[in-house]
Amino acid sequence: MGIQSHNADGDVNVRIGALQILLRSTTPTVSRGFTLIELIVSLVIVVILSSFAVPMYLDYKSDALRAAADGARGGIQTAIQGFEIWSATDSGGGNPRFPTVAELATPDVVVQGELPPNPYDNDGVPNNVVDATGQSMGTIIGTSGGWAYNPVTGLVWANSAAKLGL
Repeated sequence: MGIQSHNADGDVNVRIGALQILLRSTTPTVSRGFTLIELIVSLVIVVILSSFAVPMYLDYKSDALRAAADGARGGIQTAIQGFEIWSATDSGGGNPRFPTVAELATPDVVVQGELPPNPYDNDGVPNNVVDATGQSMGTIIGTSGGWAYNPVTGLVWANSAAKLGL
């Protein structure tokens, strides 16, 4: 046979007289990517995981709104009770009473600073006070928004359709 030589790629050069033949190596090349099946399987796994994650996120969001409303309402209710106790003292007039709607809505009279906002508000004024005289707790007064307050009973609740358990 003729003269053989090998190069770095594993190819073989065969020379027979004036004829030179290059024989290429048939070893497969290494691919550096993902197959279509691998990509589809990964996508299916992500979709399945997200089908569980999205509803849980929405529950966290509604729970956070409910907790914010409960906390704000609790702070207002505590301030109303503090006002009632103060009104029973000599400096408060000596006659225990709940604050009026105007007193509750005025900053620094009942609540230090402004009233906390109702997170469920949709009337554009999240910390307004609506007079709920004669209404039972949980009744929505007028347009939904702000806080409903009954000055006869001293009860306050979020004036919204959200089920707060208030």
